[in-house]
Amino acid sequence: MRGSDFAELKAFVAVVDRSSFARAADHLGLSRSALSQTIRQLETRLGVRLLHRTTRSVAPTEPGRRLHERIAPMLREMDDAVAQAVGATSTTAGTLRINTLSMAAKKIIAPRLGRFHAAYPDVILDIVVDDGLSDIVAGGFDAGIRVGGRLQKDMVAVRLTPDVKLLAVASPDYIARHGEPRTPADLHRHACINWRFPGSGRIARWAFQKKGKGTETDVEGSLISNHQDIVVPAALQGLGIFYAYNDDGIAEALERGQLKRVLTDWVQTVPGLYLYYSNRRHLRPALRAFIDCLLDRDIDTRSRRS
Repeated sequence: MRGSDFAELKAFVAVVDRSSFARAADHLGLSRSALSQTIRQLETRLGVRLLHRTTRSVAPTEPGRRLHERIAPMLREMDDAVAQAVGATSTTAGTLRINTLSMAAKKIIAPRLGRFHAAYPDVILDIVVDDGLSDIVAGGFDAGIRVGGRLQKDMVAVRLTPDVKLLAVASPDYIARHGEPRTPADLHRHACINWRFPGSGRIARWAFQKKGKGTETDVEGSLISNHQDIVVPAALQGLGIFYAYNDDGIAEALERGQLKRVLTDWVQTVPGLYLYYSNRRHLRPALRAFIDCLLDRDIDTRSRRS
């Protein structure tokens, strides 16, 4: 295979994996026009149209889909082989691509960026904030960060945070106007703020536990959203009862009296955050160092500039 052939196939896989010329161009370090020209050259050389293009999306044609199915695994195996060869030198360098939930980006990654860069200045972090549960293997990511119960199969998982409790909360103003529910069944007489899972679009059911017995219920209200910046202010403004992670924002609002817990005898514990990566991939030194940093382990400064 000529070098130009390999470059064209790698560009094609990058476009299909990301369903976007713009994102693929960023990943490959090319301009969008150069990437488009590369794909046109590949299609001309093969004599077949590989991609459907519109102004808003890109998707493989049937021949393109079949080609992608055959060559994408081989290209990933080659990338893994190169990563393993680099890893054998113990060099902590290169680009590390991480796909993460927004809450993990804010609470776990962002506070440690300076510390990681100081220890490993030759590592380029490519952090993509994505609440839609993208396929990290198809997207070419080294690792992802997700809630434990929503991990992809066949992955190596590293726990980052303990399990957390869900709390039913409402503003004092809402409680004064509508009273408090005593059991989950009472929620049907209340306005509730619903959470829509990013990606699947499914609305979360409210699950509760009391003395080892569980119950689940669907609730209704005047607001549904898939973002914390909407649902938490809505609860603070008295739009209804919200079933929330006991995170910093909720804890602070409870401490200040801006929110009050209801259904205090009914609690539910959900999995914490995990970093995960494909068990088919060699653990690169950069990823190992990143995991150690997120877990606040001592960084081995001897590996900074091997």
